[in-house]
Amino acid sequence: MGAYSPSSLINDDLENKILNKIIEPTLKAISEMNEKYVGFLYAGLMIKSNEPYLIEYNVRMGDPECQTILPLVDSDLLEIINSCCNSKLKTQEIKWKNKKSMCIALCSKGYPEKYNKNVEIKNLKEFKSTKDNFIFHAGTKSSGNKIVAVGGRVINFVNISDSYLLSRNEIINQINKLNWEDGFYRSDIGHKVIDK
Repeated sequence: MGAYSPSSLINDDLENKILNKIIEPTLKAISEMNEKYVGFLYAGLMIKSNEPYLIEYNVRMGDPECQTILPLVDSDLLEIINSCCNSKLKTQEIKWKNKKSMCIALCSKGYPEKYNKNVEIKNLKEFKSTKDNFIFHAGTKSSGNKIVAVGGRVINFVNISDSYLLSRNEIINQINKLNWEDGFYRSDIGHKVIDK
C-alpha cells in the first residue's frame, strides 16, 4: 500500500546484524553448494527491538519498495546491472541522492477483497512523471483510448523531496487532482517518520 526510503529503522548496529546474521550466511551457503547467483536478492525483513528477522527472499525487487528506492539512485542503473552481470559489481560506484522518497498506492475500492475491473481512470493521461514526481502503473491497461483499472493496486504515486512530509503532501495532492472516485489510498503511510 506504500513505502518510504530511507528507512528510519536502520543504524550501524542493525546494518551489521543484517549482514552478519542473514546476508553473509546466505551468500556462504550459495558458495558452499557450488552455485553462482547473479541478480537481485531481496531480503524481506521484520525488525523487532533492533533485531532483524528474515521473512522471505525474493529474486526481484519488492513492490512498492522498488518504486521508492530506484528514484533515489543517482547512478546509471543500466551500468549497475551490467556490472552485476559481468561480475564487476564490487568495482561499481553506486551514488545515491540525499533525498527522501515516498510511494503511496492508489487502489481499487474493495481491495484486497472484491473490486470492480475495467473501471476507467479519467484524467490519468494528463499526469506526467517529472524529476521529483513519478507515476507507476501497476493494475492498469489500455482499452481503446481509455486507461482502465484491472487490478487491486492500480497506480503508485512517488515523490522525492527533502522531507517525508513534503513528499506525502505532494502525493496526496496528485491523488486529489486525479479525483478517481473508484479508488482509495492509505493516508497513514510514513506517519512514523513524519512525526519525528
